[in-house]
Amino acid sequence: MLDTMSCLERFASATRVHIDLSVRVIGDTPPRVRVRNRFSDTLAEVVTCSPQGVFLTSWGYRLGTADDIDNAAARLAYLLAALPA
Repeated sequence: MLDTMSCLERFASATRVHIDLSVRVIGDTPPRVRVRNRFSDTLAEVVTCSPQGVFLTSWGYRLGTADDIDNAAARLAYLLAALPA
């Protein structure tokens, strides 16, 4: 069984590489990661991890899987118009 909280924490770490993003892990039910572009009030997203290890945005966009967390985080950074460090 996949530990979704661990996957979300690793996703948050990979997302923090992008300097324009503010990242916060929320351990409620369901656990999630709240990410926003520091320079915009509207560019923000909430990401969850399904039991199958799929990272999903709040509107259902599939960012990637727990097998490739770095690319899933990079895809979210692209959607939020963030630059790598």
